[in-house]
Amino acid sequence: MSTPTRVADAALARAGGAERDLVEVAVGVLIRPDGAFLLTSRPAGKVYAGYWEFPGGKLESGETVLQALQRELQEELGIRIGPAVLWKTEVVDYPHALVRLNFCKVMSWSGALQMREAQSFAWQQLPVQVAPVLAGTLPVLQWLADEQG
Repeated sequence: MSTPTRVADAALARAGGAERDLVEVAVGVLIRPDGAFLLTSRPAGKVYAGYWEFPGGKLESGETVLQALQRELQEELGIRIGPAVLWKTEVVDYPHALVRLNFCKVMSWSGALQMREAQSFAWQQLPVQVAPVLAGTLPVLQWLADEQG
């Protein structure tokens, strides 16, 4: 099992205890030509509802990260992504799940954004103007800042 690089809400109990499975998640960092990136809010009824994050979701059995990303962004946002590049990974220990976030940069897509899970979306620049931001999103904001110099 990978060692978490980030622990969210450390004071809370971990569902499933110390021996829980690592959940693989594909995450899209959609970046427009002007440098703005897409954040979406977590829908009502989900853990951390209302928190802002980069869109994506869990890998299904037999899927690669890029296949899962294509499927999730089609299902959640109604878009078809162009080539995506696996950029960085981060293991985050949330109270409800231990996840490996596989962040992929996406520079092109087709279709208009459709918030199919009744979530909100915001194109952001640094520093972001939306809050609260999910713990797994924070390292990406730092990586983007580092790239901008």
